[in-house]
Amino acid sequence: MLYQELQPIDTYKIMMSHPFSDYDRQLLTLFYQPLIGPQSMSLFLSLWADAERNLDSEYNHYHLMNLLTMPLGQVFEARISLEAIGLLRTFCKEESEDRSFIYELLPPMDAKSFFEDPLLSTFLFSKIGENAYRGLKARFTLSDQKMDGYNEVSRTFLDVYKPIRSSGSEIEQEPTKLSGKSVSEGLPFANFDFDFQLLRAGLSEQMVPQSALASVSKEFIGKLAFLYSLTPMDMQKVIMMALDEDLNLPEERLRKAATDFYKLNISRNAPKLEKVFHKEAPPLKKEPVTREDELLQYMETVSPREMLRDYTGKEPLPVDVQLAERLVTVHGFTVGVVNVLLHYVIIRNDGKITKNYAERIASHWANKKITTAKQAMDMSRKEHDQYMQWQKEGSNQTNSRKQRQGREEKLPEWFRKNDETDDRKQANKKDVDPSMDEKRRQLIAKLDAMRTEGK
Repeated sequence: MLYQELQPIDTYKIMMSHPFSDYDRQLLTLFYQPLIGPQSMSLFLSLWADAERNLDSEYNHYHLMNLLTMPLGQVFEARISLEAIGLLRTFCKEESEDRSFIYELLPPMDAKSFFEDPLLSTFLFSKIGENAYRGLKARFTLSDQKMDGYNEVSRTFLDVYKPIRSSGSEIEQEPTKLSGKSVSEGLPFANFDFDFQLLRAGLSEQMVPQSALASVSKEFIGKLAFLYSLTPMDMQKVIMMALDEDLNLPEERLRKAATDFYKLNISRNAPKLEKVFHKEAPPLKKEPVTREDELLQYMETVSPREMLRDYTGKEPLPVDVQLAERLVTVHGFTVGVVNVLLHYVIIRNDGKITKNYAERIASHWANKKITTAKQAMDMSRKEHDQYMQWQKEGSNQTNSRKQRQGREEKLPEWFRKNDETDDRKQANKKDVDPSMDEKRRQLIAKLDAMRTEGK
């Protein structure tokens, strides 16, 4: 399912309406990082850095995989976490087989708006605990300045400026879209299903004036209902509790009433939010998972750099990483195909990756339209003799036929799957006692003799 939404070869550009400030950085670090985690934070900071360097640059997602040292699945999970929290908007365009994205970075909410949002503030409270939450809130609370005895003497615009008629040309009034400082729109919270008609139906005009209910946004009521798992009937009681003496409905009173109702009727512990978005799992196979299945899953999910690092135990050479990136960007291979190709080449070539040899196999696989790690493994087994011939043609070493026959041929473990199966079958045959056939023949002869005597 992941490859239907995102592939390493997909390109993206970054859009940012204005440079973010040090204040934004503090908000991201102190407020948002506990909610989205370090991986999503790393993705945001990396996009931020690339956007400030050059707004017109275009990258592919293999660039992000290398930059963050994450497989594609983790990059995707980090992206949707940023989208859900209101820090990123994603736009996609598909043309034939090409797919490109625009990532628009959004500024974080200011401290006042963050603490006033019932979802975000409660989410943060559940993550960092009461003491840290109170300390963070105090850090961004303005201290009251003593203004006793002071009168404001500031001038207004009209006190300083006045218009003067001029015979010059008029200013152009053509509509244009100008860049400006964007303001955070908060959480994307448009799809929550809450029955507002049922809520209004249970509240009479005499008890709750329509004007009071209209003074509170539907989004705020929906967030409270979502956070505290309240039904429309529950919210009716919460609204009745929140009304003041003048039958007004301030948001702060409504928020406190929802909290009190939750503590009295549901739980004394603060509600917690959990991420429930998961990629659709592939259908489970009936047969047990084999070692090759595990290897296929590994090849399809890790980046080529990580695969080479796992195999060699050290950081791969830049030339090998560049070759892997070329196989993704130029040939359009998936990460799984590239991993199988490099794995096959590095074992066949005594731990070295020869560019010409790898690209010759890659060209063959491109013509055969190899798209998965499974297909790549099957093709390696099928065309092994041909690939051996290509390797000999590209080698400068001259070994005699006798030396080649005496040398043990190196192959990946997954390559020997069929051979090992045949070997086990042959071994099972050898395990049978060779004298059993002779004993069987003797027994049949005795039975025949007893039948003859009986006649």
